[in-house]
Amino acid sequence: MAVSRLFKSFTGGAGASGGGAAVITSADVNRRLEILDDFEHAGIGWLWATDAEGRLIYISENAAEKLNQPVQELLALPITQLFETDASTLGERSERPLNFQLTARNRIVDQTVRFALSGPQNEGRPTWWSISGHPKFDKAGEFQGYRGSAKDITVEHERKLVDSRLAEFDSLTGLANRHRMDKKLESTLAAYKSAKRSCTLIMLDLDRFKAVNDTLGHSAGDELLRQVARRIERVVGSRGEIGRLGGDEFQIILPDLDDRGKLGELSNKLIQILSQPYNIDDKRATIGTSIGIAISPYDGIEKLDLVDNADLALYAAKNGGRGQFRFYSADLKDEAAERSLLEEGLRDALANEALELHYQPVVRTEDNMVVTFEALMRWDHPERGLISPDVFVPIAEESDLINQIGAWALNRACMDAMAWPKSVRVAVNVSAAQFAHSDLIDTVTHALEASGLEPDRLELELTESVFMGDGETIDDIFRALKDLGVRLALDDFGTGYSSLSYLRSAPFDKIKVDRTFVDSCTQKDQNSAKIIAAIIGLSEALGMETTVEGVEAFDQLEVVRGMNARFIQGWIYAKAMTQETVLGRMASGDLRIIPDGPLRHRPERRSVFRRIGVIHDDHRYEALMRNLSKTGALIDGLLNVPEGTGLVLDLSGGQLAVCTVTRVQDAMIAVEFETPLVSDGAGGLCTRHRVSPYVMASVGHANDDGPKSKPLFLQVATVSTHASIDFPD
Repeated sequence: MAVSRLFKSFTGGAGASGGGAAVITSADVNRRLEILDDFEHAGIGWLWATDAEGRLIYISENAAEKLNQPVQELLALPITQLFETDASTLGERSERPLNFQLTARNRIVDQTVRFALSGPQNEGRPTWWSISGHPKFDKAGEFQGYRGSAKDITVEHERKLVDSRLAEFDSLTGLANRHRMDKKLESTLAAYKSAKRSCTLIMLDLDRFKAVNDTLGHSAGDELLRQVARRIERVVGSRGEIGRLGGDEFQIILPDLDDRGKLGELSNKLIQILSQPYNIDDKRATIGTSIGIAISPYDGIEKLDLVDNADLALYAAKNGGRGQFRFYSADLKDEAAERSLLEEGLRDALANEALELHYQPVVRTEDNMVVTFEALMRWDHPERGLISPDVFVPIAEESDLINQIGAWALNRACMDAMAWPKSVRVAVNVSAAQFAHSDLIDTVTHALEASGLEPDRLELELTESVFMGDGETIDDIFRALKDLGVRLALDDFGTGYSSLSYLRSAPFDKIKVDRTFVDSCTQKDQNSAKIIAAIIGLSEALGMETTVEGVEAFDQLEVVRGMNARFIQGWIYAKAMTQETVLGRMASGDLRIIPDGPLRHRPERRSVFRRIGVIHDDHRYEALMRNLSKTGALIDGLLNVPEGTGLVLDLSGGQLAVCTVTRVQDAMIAVEFETPLVSDGAGGLCTRHRVSPYVMASVGHANDDGPKSKPLFLQVATVSTHASIDFPD
């Protein structure tokens, strides 16, 4: 088909020679059509036309050949069936989709479209055109269709797409880069601010990634980052946008998710998945990750605020011992200064021998005899009182103190154990940082030689975090320790996905079942009891001992005994005690401990001594919260509160907990939460949801007129004295 046929149909076939040898006038139709034919055949561009219904009535033959389609199969088809506007091309010039342009009868100027007709002849890479066209009307103003031109821009457009992807995506992992994530977060927060919707920002930083780079090389580090990216994608799925900001930093944007219970579960899953070993060039590498979480609008409405607060939470997670997640809270801003003070105090404590070791017994269930004492470090700060090892050990790991403290603990524990019967072992915890240090073997050797303790009476307790780093180096350390004759125990077993691989490769003598399984082993809707039984069976099959940790109540003891647990450690037998107390028991020949504790396990209670608000009807009271658990709290300072009263506790920061009064004793009330609290990632508890600042602001305005009824309860002064009252189950 030639273009002249189409034009003759428009002009009625009229035409004449223009007469001039070099000039073609508008009257010289034939020569004008000849030029148009030459234009089409040259491949510079093509022509197309539609009728009033949008059906294709003309297309250049060269164009059809380029599309690998016979002309007759293209004609009469709706042009919108042949071409479509790709979403990635929109936005540059505020373009509208092709269908919108045609329906509105707008003029089309250099719009990028993709050939959309499918078929065997169209397999391969897509074809991209730039099309232009204008609507044609007759003298009566009736729409006749479109007349237009087109050209193939496939090569240029694909190059542009590649350049655009390089500008917005990380070339190593294929994830969004910092630029794209910044734009995405900014646009999301702007849109959600007006809609009063929530958006969560998660920051991830890989733990011990530098060690992989240093030991296996940068190419191995790059491969590790690619595998990390794929694992994050599998966990997050389509719920959010994932980006790599550079180095070993990753970011996740999760729109419309503010449930801190679900966010905690997601974070734990990320931590566990990313902590599984990686196979790189026939070598094994193990790393970890720390996670910081900030949620808009609670933790910031603007992008910079949310990013800064997520960074603060990440910093707190790393300083809290790594392999953890933290939610942002306002008090994190003082954590850096607090950490510096504690580090200085810890140095003084080590220099002045202010650290102590207390010993908790491991008991054999068949006769209640003590077989091992685990050495647990204690620090009684002169001003702050007892500071938890969960607080000061991570600080020691971040500084150069952990090896000094670890060496001190090994020496002291071995010396103390020499005063015990030879049937009793001593167990000492070895941190991942101390395990990876080049002096570990010398430190253990010195502790044994200086004390005279037999090597098989020393048990080193290790967690899965020691497997982070080069697999060959780790195997060498294990061999050296076993050559010394010491025993090895895998602590906190079952909390990671990769525990079985550790058992296959490491020469452990004992497995310690993590207390998290014991905490819920009596709950019928949990599988914890079955997991404990499976771990014990696995341990026996491998010729290892098993110790079940954290047994506090008789109902738990009954369950774990029923699972054939041979060794138990927990408060039902004894808390950690000083060396003086241990020696006193041994002097009386008393190495048998009869279990003693509550009949039933109840959720952990935490002493908090914190001022909170208590809301009832349209009144707010101030009270003191003395204890807190996942399911309830103990409140002091309100009189005349009947059992069964419904209250709302204002725990600050938009945290409102609906509860019911279950017990009353004078001005003290025990309440049970309607929805259990969840972990805040820092060893504390928080509500799953928070009340949006938008809602809190509107509530404040609604109550400007003051209370509408008389208060039913009497608010009384409180003092920080110990009080006991049963919690709700």
